[in-house]
Amino acid sequence: MKNVQIPQELFFTIMKYFLLEQEDLKLQIQKGLEEKFDAMVMRELYTKYKSAPTKEEREKAQKEYLDKRGVPESFRW
Repeated sequence: MKNVQIPQELFFTIMKYFLLEQEDLKLQIQKGLEEKFDAMVMRELYTKYKSAPTKEEREKAQKEYLDKRGVPESFRW
């Protein structure tokens, strides 16, 4: 199982939410965790693209990465 690092600010916000029961922080925590998850997905796609064993797999992974990143087809090489 891999470890995941989160910003210190998000960690303290999560602590306040659970330990001090500050319910108003829920949306802030949700947004921070979604951003972290998106970054993890993008990193995984990039790694998959860079380490694919065959040219076909590499091209497929590259397309998936660029689609997720939002790069238009006309701007790609």
